Amino acid sequence: MKKFLAPPFTATIKDLQNPSTQQDVLKRLAAENQIPFAIEDSVAFLYEGEATDVKWMGDFNGWGYNKTFQNAGQRVPSTNLWILKASFPTNARLDYKILVNNNQWILDPLNPNNQWSGVGGGSPNSELRMPAWKADEATLLKPNIPQGTLQKDVLFNSKLLNYQVMYTVYTPPNYSNKEVYPVLYVTDGYEYLHENMGNIQITLNNLIYEKKIQPIIAVMVDHREPVNRVNNRRMTELAMNENYMRFFTDELIPEVEGKYSISKKSAYFSFSRPDLFGLAGIQSPAFWFRPEIYRLCDNPENPPVKVFMTTGVINDAEEGSRKMKAILDKNTCTYQYKEVNEGHSWGNWRNLLDDILIYFFPLN
Repeated sequence: MKKFLAPPFTATIKDLQNPSTQQDVLKRLAAENQIPFAIEDSVAFLYEGEATDVKWMGDFNGWGYNKTFQNAGQRVPSTNLWILKASFPTNARLDYKILVNNNQWILDPLNPNNQWSGVGGGSPNSELRMPAWKADEATLLKPNIPQGTLQKDVLFNSKLLNYQVMYTVYTPPNYSNKEVYPVLYVTDGYEYLHENMGNIQITLNNLIYEKKIQPIIAVMVDHREPVNRVNNRRMTELAMNENYMRFFTDELIPEVEGKYSISKKSAYFSFSRPDLFGLAGIQSPAFWFRPEIYRLCDNPENPPVKVFMTTGVINDAEEGSRKMKAILDKNTCTYQYKEVNEGHSWGNWRNLLDDILIYFFPLN
C-alpha cells in the first residue's frame, strides 16, 4: 500500500483521529459529499457506529475473494469512528459495501452516491469516485432534446425455445418507415435499458442529437421469464447456446425486420454468424464460463468481424479479455480495446457505451 503524502489528506486524517476535532471534520466532509475522503490517489473510508469489527467489501477486494487487500478498518481510540486507508488510481470508480460485525452488510450511511450492482443487477452498492473520475456527458439526461420512443415488453412466442421471450425496441427521434436504419441487438437488454443500470436510451438520444452517431434502432432482449421475472435465463441463453442463437437468427431477426425499416446488413453470435452479426460490442466478458470461445475466435477461416471490447482492471474480466485481445491481434478482426480502472459494475459499462456506439455507427 502506498504512503499518503498529500498534506491535506494527512492533516484531515489527523483531525479525524483527534476526538476534540473529529465531529466537526466529519460533519464538514459529509456536507461537502467527501465521504469516502479522497485526495489524489489516497482515500479514507469512514464509518461511525457501535461495532466490534468493520470491514469494507467491494470491487477492490473482489467482494472478499481477493485476500491480499487489507480491508479491515481501524477504530479511533475512545470514539466510534472506524477508518480504512487505501490507494487507488486517481480516475478509479469502485462499488463497495460496509460489513459490520462480520454479519451485517450495509450501504455507507455517510455516502449518498450509489451504483446498482453488476452481478445480477437490481441492488445498489455505495460508490467510491476518485477525484479524476467523471461521468461521461453522453450518460446524462438532457430533457430538452428530441427523445426516441420505446415499445416495451413485446412478447414473442418462440417455437425453437418453446417459451415466451420479451424484448423492447428503441426507435430514434423522427423515425420514419421510409428511411432504412442500422440495428443494434442488445443481450441483457433489461439491464442495459434500466435507468439505474445501463440507461442506454439516454446515451442513444444524446449521441443522435449531437450527430455523433447515425439514427439507429436498438432491440433490447430480456432474459427474464415473462410470467416470473425473478427467473433470469441469461446463464443458459448466453453460454454459447446454439439453440438460442438459432432463435435470434431464425425467429427474432425476421420478426423485427418485419415490423421496422431495418438495414439487412454478441461475441458468440458474431463469431458464429458474421454474415448476420458483423459488429460485436463486448463488455467485461465471462469467457471463463465457456473457454471454447477462444478456439472459435482463433480461426483464420472466419470472416472479418468488427469488435469493441472493454473491461475493468480491478477484479473484473481483465484476464479473459487480454487473452481474447491476443487472439484478435493475430486474426482477421478489426477491433478496439479499452481498459478502465473500475470493477464489474454498471457504472463501468454505462460510461463506455458511447465509445462503442460511435465506433460502430459513426455519422460519417
